Amino acid sequence: MRGAQTSLLVSGTAALGGMAIGSTLGLMAAGSRPVVRDVISRITDVGIALPGLLVALILGTVFGVGRDTVIIALLVGFVPWAARVTIGPARQVLSREYVEAAFAYGRSTWFVLIRHVAPNIGSLIIVQTAVMFAVGILAEAGLSYLGLGSQSPTGSWGRFLNEAQPLIDRAPALILFPGFAITLAVMGFMLMGNGVQALMDPHRKGIELDANASRP
Repeated sequence: MRGAQTSLLVSGTAALGGMAIGSTLGLMAAGSRPVVRDVISRITDVGIALPGLLVALILGTVFGVGRDTVIIALLVGFVPWAARVTIGPARQVLSREYVEAAFAYGRSTWFVLIRHVAPNIGSLIIVQTAVMFAVGILAEAGLSYLGLGSQSPTGSWGRFLNEAQPLIDRAPALILFPGFAITLAVMGFMLMGNGVQALMDPHRKGIELDANASRP
């Protein structure tokens, strides 16, 4: 329970913050001129290519190890990821006829992005946020295991694994319980993302409507 508080706080802050910033950048890139869109796309490519462990090591050297360092390191990785997965779908929505009609009516770009584009990619944003939660839990546990994350007396699943490793032959439960908690949390968020995607899939809804209409 103590470790869950830290792991969920770190992963949740990083996932929600990264998606908020990244999706905003993605929408801005999708609605901008090609030059601006290409610049933002190249920046996101560089951010995605940066190794997360290297970023954490650099931040740990500059700011010191701890929970805040892990949050910043995860944000550095999540922002370009969120921007990259937002640009493509947002551009597809912008090419639809009702969006072109909104522009012809005199609506501003930001009005169209907020009113028409964002709601239509909302399911994608929710799914990616759930995936980021799962990745954040794994990353926080890994960094804490290596000594770059939360420090004593703050509880963390990864630090629990590190401290229990010398006692694995005498008290294996000390490793099993944190490991099981990490596995359960990651699987839960991944399954939740898949469930939300299936629930909000318009093609799936259309199939269900067709099936119900065909019943006597």
